[in-house]
Amino acid sequence: MIVILVKKTPMKKILLIEDDPDIVGLIEIHLKDLNCDVDKYYNGEKGLEAALIGNYDLIVLDLMLPGMDGIQVCQTLRGKQVATPLIMLTAKSEEIDRVLGLEIGADDYIVKPFSVREFSARVKAQLRRVKLNQDLATATSTSVLRHNGLVIDIEKRKVEVNQKRIELSPKEFELLVVMASHPGKSYTRASLLNQVWGYDFDGFEHTVNSHINRLRAKIEPDMSNPIYILTSWGVGYKFNEESETQKTVS
Repeated sequence: MIVILVKKTPMKKILLIEDDPDIVGLIEIHLKDLNCDVDKYYNGEKGLEAALIGNYDLIVLDLMLPGMDGIQVCQTLRGKQVATPLIMLTAKSEEIDRVLGLEIGADDYIVKPFSVREFSARVKAQLRRVKLNQDLATATSTSVLRHNGLVIDIEKRKVEVNQKRIELSPKEFELLVVMASHPGKSYTRASLLNQVWGYDFDGFEHTVNSHINRLRAKIEPDMSNPIYILTSWGVGYKFNEESETQKTVS
């Protein structure tokens, strides 16, 4: 008798925070079709508690929730350095809030009503990003970037300026790594959106500006005369190449 062993793909663990039972039921069905295990919460406070203690691969978060809304949940998570990818669900009339959601750390948004195909595609895109980031971390597990007093430890997601620890949000860190890995290379805002957020957000290039400004405020000695992240006039941004970045592998 021949026994064929089939290696099962591990289930992804998803946190769903949504107060509409019908939407919860629909999303849960299709997440299970994607080999996902779903934890469900119907208000912001309980969902936030779960997000802070659980080890999730993805969070799906409604913008309008009773008590604590999605913006507050997202802001709290990113403030506590929870880097779990997050998809925000919004209504068509909430464009300003969608922009705010992206700027405080949401990785993607889906406008209600949405198709099952669109939802599944967005979820799979974020889960692919998780895998790519894990592969990158493995490939560069001992890589440290150094540039004029700035030290970026990729594995530990740790940044120091002149030996002082700097706390960055997940997106700020990813922006910094992308540019510092290729000093002198100019990036358009659309390119940075695609590489860091993992999706083309048409019309949301100003989100990059907001993150760059916050990043500069944290790492630049003088905001009016930056030495690390420079404006590439007519293009976007680039990392300073005058003093070459050193990459060390131990």
